[in-house]
Amino acid sequence: MDMQVQPKSTYGLYETPLLHQTTFWSAVKSEQGIPSQAYDIKVCPTDVGFSNRCAYLLDDVLLLFQSIGADTTIAYVPYGPAFAPSDEFIGPFLEELSESLRPHIPNNCIMLRYDLPWESPWAHEENNYEPDGQWIGPPEPNLQELRLNWGTQTHNLRKATTDILPSDTMLVNLMPDEATILQSMKPKTRYNIRLAQRHGVTVRTGNFDDLDIFYDLYRQTCQRNRITLHGRSFFEVMFNTHAIAQDSLDESTDFELLMAYEDDFPLAALFIVYSSLRATYLFGASSTTRRDRMGTYALQWEAIRRAKKRGCFEYDLFGTPPNGDPSHPMHGLYRFKNGFGGNQLHRMGCWDYPMVQPDYTDFVNQEMLAKGYHLR
Repeated sequence: MDMQVQPKSTYGLYETPLLHQTTFWSAVKSEQGIPSQAYDIKVCPTDVGFSNRCAYLLDDVLLLFQSIGADTTIAYVPYGPAFAPSDEFIGPFLEELSESLRPHIPNNCIMLRYDLPWESPWAHEENNYEPDGQWIGPPEPNLQELRLNWGTQTHNLRKATTDILPSDTMLVNLMPDEATILQSMKPKTRYNIRLAQRHGVTVRTGNFDDLDIFYDLYRQTCQRNRITLHGRSFFEVMFNTHAIAQDSLDESTDFELLMAYEDDFPLAALFIVYSSLRATYLFGASSTTRRDRMGTYALQWEAIRRAKKRGCFEYDLFGTPPNGDPSHPMHGLYRFKNGFGGNQLHRMGCWDYPMVQPDYTDFVNQEMLAKGYHLR
């Protein structure tokens, strides 16, 4: 495969709808103490399943380097690269990219972990869906590995033991007018949006001074749903990085804290990030009381409207259960997000390319015991 990889500054990352591959996200992680590096990629179109309509295809990729112990590092690619080869070329492309990156990454890096943004090749096959259209999911990891390593030289690609960023999501099409977008939602969702309006729920833009209110709502949400609570410092970093970005970093990426109120009572809040032509619902929170005011519905509808006004083509609800299985512990979240009329996207999840096999094996064994090692 004819591929060239060249390091470059993270300030030079291309504009992309993939928030986690932006200069802004690199700066967020830097503020959290996680260094990063960007790389240009040039590849021959015919080597990845495309007609030779140009000399090279150009892309770039952001890597985050996380220390996991004494003199040991892993390289993590959050939702990257953006460019997706044809299904049958995915394995050889990732293999060539990994080997091309090898000379440019630290010697103590034991693996590359790709959190791939691409639609799963198994999502293209009818036998991976129930008769009612529900996604069953990909086959067992060993069968996935067999398919992805087909045509590679090293057979070194491994399905990661855990996915870090959501592998399943829903994307709302923002191209139609507002009335059409609203009409595409479930009737119950439209009703709840109108109900919030009748209750006098209003949505306004929050700022750094509202972080205490947001974080209290977020704490209530995590406690109610038994999910991990991020430290308040993470959200402070978002604001601090945003202030820097407005001056010099990444004009194509922006975010807002939106807050829903009934009179002076905070009902719900969310972080929405605008990156190129996509808006992403990154974090949400809501009060345990006054849930009948439907503040979360008013908030999502306002986020959709603002994203459309900014020229975004789609709104990423950022993470759902893989299907509508009522027994899933997050089925309520699925019903809520599915109500906004988005199209499901089933990504490939995390894939590993070991660089130092014995150390990689030790890491995976520890990861399985710890039930996941998250770099979000």
